[in-house]
Amino acid sequence: MWRRAAAWAALALALSACSPEAPPPAPSTTTSRTSTASAASTGAAPVTTPSAPAVTWQVGARPLPRRPDGFGEIEPTPPELVNRALPTKDLLPPPAGDAYASTISAVPVDVLARSTWQPACPVKAGDLRYLTMSFRGFDGRAHTGEMLVNATAAAGITKVFGQLFAARFPLEEMRVTGPAELTAPPTGDGNSTSAFVCRPARGQTTWSAHAYGLAVDVNPFCNPYTQGDLVLPELASAYVDRARKRPGMVLAGDATVRAFAAIGWSWGGNWRSPTDRMHFTATGH
Repeated sequence: MWRRAAAWAALALALSACSPEAPPPAPSTTTSRTSTASAASTGAAPVTTPSAPAVTWQVGARPLPRRPDGFGEIEPTPPELVNRALPTKDLLPPPAGDAYASTISAVPVDVLARSTWQPACPVKAGDLRYLTMSFRGFDGRAHTGEMLVNATAAAGITKVFGQLFAARFPLEEMRVTGPAELTAPPTGDGNSTSAFVCRPARGQTTWSAHAYGLAVDVNPFCNPYTQGDLVLPELASAYVDRARKRPGMVLAGDATVRAFAAIGWSWGGNWRSPTDRMHFTATGH
């Protein structure tokens, strides 16, 4: 069933009408913190919390050479990403307090303009909904993400991510995919949890379930797609071994799979070829 990815790239290019976006800024680093308030009241010496290792990896900064099929060359996972826990950069204000919060609304004009939606897409703009949802980062903190989904799926998806928030399942980022990402050189290190993307299915010319807003990819780097020698994202080979459990991984029967199953969605991690571990779908595709 696989066809050359050139058809995908050509169709994606035809759909893209917005100017390319700049690559995401480098992740911030975490410095050490010293607790002085309690020390002052007790007379004890200040307690220093060890700092997290400096983050040196900049996502999207290093394009990969392309394979004949149009995807990037598969390379070993860089040491910085073998146990991936990059910090989340807040694009929206984080939630107040520690309770899960979500909103469902019509897609704002500015959000639609920076998304991959075009009139040629198989879903009308009015049939999409804009969600904001709390999520836990790998830093353990609460953040606010955004997502475009089909209107028929909006309530169910906010429920799913509420359950993941309660389970403290970490996500690196959650944002709307932009048109420049469809034609950008492959870097193989993306890890954004997202839903609507107006593109064909991988290696095919038929529309993906993502193009209808009826599929969600969860932590793609931690849950790679594989078929034969192809690994997507291309640097995520360290996560193909599912016996080595790390935060952010989706595993058979876990809270993530159960939460999506409860709204009638299936998991691509159960597929044999390809195996799409990041992928949850309302259509079975």
